[in-house]
Amino acid sequence: MTDTASKSGFQKAKMLNVARKLFWDKGYNATGMRDIASAYGCRPANIYNFFVNKEEILFQVLREEMEKIVDPIRHLEDDPKTPPLEQLREIIYVHLKITLSYRRSAGLLFDATLDKLSPPKRKIIVEYRDRYDRILKRVLQRGIDAGYFHEIDVKLVGFMIASMITRSRVWFHPKKGVSIDQLADFIFQFTCDGLMNKDASKAHEGLLEGQ
Repeated sequence: MTDTASKSGFQKAKMLNVARKLFWDKGYNATGMRDIASAYGCRPANIYNFFVNKEEILFQVLREEMEKIVDPIRHLEDDPKTPPLEQLREIIYVHLKITLSYRRSAGLLFDATLDKLSPPKRKIIVEYRDRYDRILKRVLQRGIDAGYFHEIDVKLVGFMIASMITRSRVWFHPKKGVSIDQLADFIFQFTCDGLMNKDASKAHEGLLEGQ
């Protein structure tokens, strides 16, 4: 990568971070390209060198977050060998760490801003979301099939797990005395406490305790 390309990539990433924070603080509708340019410290024309319009910025913000959540767990969609508990722990850890690293961006994926995208762009974001849901449901079903979990509605439980993780961005702050790893451990343990058969829980106490 040339120095020019590297500098361009850095500028674009910084612009996205600025826009993400403004979308959270002011709302998508109330944020204009001039606001983004002002917060970044450039003229609006400079923003248009990287993005054709505000919708493109929103799309990039959403896609970047979803890529970082979904790409590391894609391999779990078709992984019959790794124990389901390890798979569930991995999903929770990856999702939570990315979610809290973007905690100053609203839960954009789950609110009306998704409707601000054109159908082709919206389709791409929804496909990421659906891929995540499908991976999580398959992991939960493997847990049922292996006798770890009770018979459950994997779709509903998947939504509840994702909601717990996503909602944490509203209140989480390191100064509250809980680290991201500690919170991930808690969510994993809390989930397993509700799903696991008693015999399976005793047999896997080490994994549940993060050992």
